[in-house]
Amino acid sequence: MRRAFPATRALAMVAAAGLVLTGCSLGSHGGSKASSSASPSASYAPHQGDGILKIGTLLPETGSLVILGPQQIAAVKLAVQDINNAGGVLGKLVQSEDSDSGDASTDIASQSVNRLINDNVDAIVGAASSSVTLNVIDKVTGSGLLMISGSATSTKLQDYPDHGLFFRTAPSDVYQGRVVANTAIDDGAQTMGILALQDAYGTSLADQAGQVFSDSGGKVVLKQIYDPKASDYTAEVAALKAANPDAMVLIGFDESSKIIQEMVKQSLLPLKSHKHMYMVDGNMTNTYTLPAGTLAGVKGTIPGSKPTTDFESRLKTINPNLTDYNYAGEAYDATVLTALASEEAKSDNGIDIAAHMQDITNGSTQCSSFADCDRLIKAGTTIHYMGISGPIDFDSNGNPSVASMGVYEYGSDNKYQPLKFVTGPISATAASASPSSSASPTPSSSASPSGSPSPSPSASSSMSPTGLSGSVSGSVSGTSKP
Repeated sequence: MRRAFPATRALAMVAAAGLVLTGCSLGSHGGSKASSSASPSASYAPHQGDGILKIGTLLPETGSLVILGPQQIAAVKLAVQDINNAGGVLGKLVQSEDSDSGDASTDIASQSVNRLINDNVDAIVGAASSSVTLNVIDKVTGSGLLMISGSATSTKLQDYPDHGLFFRTAPSDVYQGRVVANTAIDDGAQTMGILALQDAYGTSLADQAGQVFSDSGGKVVLKQIYDPKASDYTAEVAALKAANPDAMVLIGFDESSKIIQEMVKQSLLPLKSHKHMYMVDGNMTNTYTLPAGTLAGVKGTIPGSKPTTDFESRLKTINPNLTDYNYAGEAYDATVLTALASEEAKSDNGIDIAAHMQDITNGSTQCSSFADCDRLIKAGTTIHYMGISGPIDFDSNGNPSVASMGVYEYGSDNKYQPLKFVTGPISATAASASPSSSASPTPSSSASPSGSPSPSPSASSSMSPTGLSGSVSGSVSGTSKP
């Protein structure tokens, strides 16, 4: 069902003092209304569409989450290229503009948003970080722009009062937390120790993983929240070692390399300690510079179906230096969804686009490329976009209601390979159902944007007594990069 939005679009921004909504009341994802009678400053004129869809990116070119930047930037560029090759949106070529999100310790994102607003973008893909997203979401949505993130997963964004203008193609940490916990349980762990960075992403994911592990009969013996800007993590790693858990979970960004090096010193990694260790999307990368075998046996989770070899190859035509593909599919899908909603709305205004985002993931006819979906929209058919990243199905709060998650493992070359993928509902109430997993390639029923196969369900087997429910998503290869 289409989300309702008021007819008025009169929005204004107070750049120095914060968000002020004037003379209108926009529907809020959180179920409340955001309004004010105060007079705004003239920092920004209310956003109006001009007939040309312009998409800005707010993605990390610097900062602690820079490992997620290159692939998402490339994915947006590839999506725009595919859209324009199919004729563009509203009869005109889509324009794009990149900007750096930095991280939550700087004001880079706010400055970038100011520039994107001044440059009259209609929608912003980003931010990658949940904390950065929370820092700028009021400014973006308060100006009437659509905001859609491919990797902001914090539970704090679940029902944030965003005037109906924030969406995300990545699942909430409710989902990843369950998969982390269930993987540890499947591996026989009875106790868990967690090290997590102090920010919206780290603390929410630590809470979710710890809660599910405890609810499943395990015991969390340590949950230590650390400063991601610390110069030394000797004490934190020592505390983890003293707690002596069966399973160790490291939730972080690029500071994880320092923690891993300290874990090497204290002989805590799996080959020396014979403990289970798990990482997450924020620190799963193939770029660690460590002696061969250091990470062997470490497992990790990354939301999304496994990118097809074709999709990876096409991304490399944009950026030949890519080594990781975390959230590339989600960023690609975010861009395509924005364009399709703009087509269905027959408008490039952010509020109009947002009003159609749920429609295009809940329609009657499945399609998996912009070109195919666009033809259906123009023929008056309701569509269900099937993404590169897996199923999306936006709920009334702009979150995907189902998702896919990959479980990976590092080998002796310190590169990770896929073990299995699970697909299931994201809602917390699904925690009592059994998930499904797959570890063998399966044929596809839907095509990628270039016509090559993309992941599809296959035969399943029980993974743990608690967790997700749903069919398996994703083909698994023992040789290709995840």
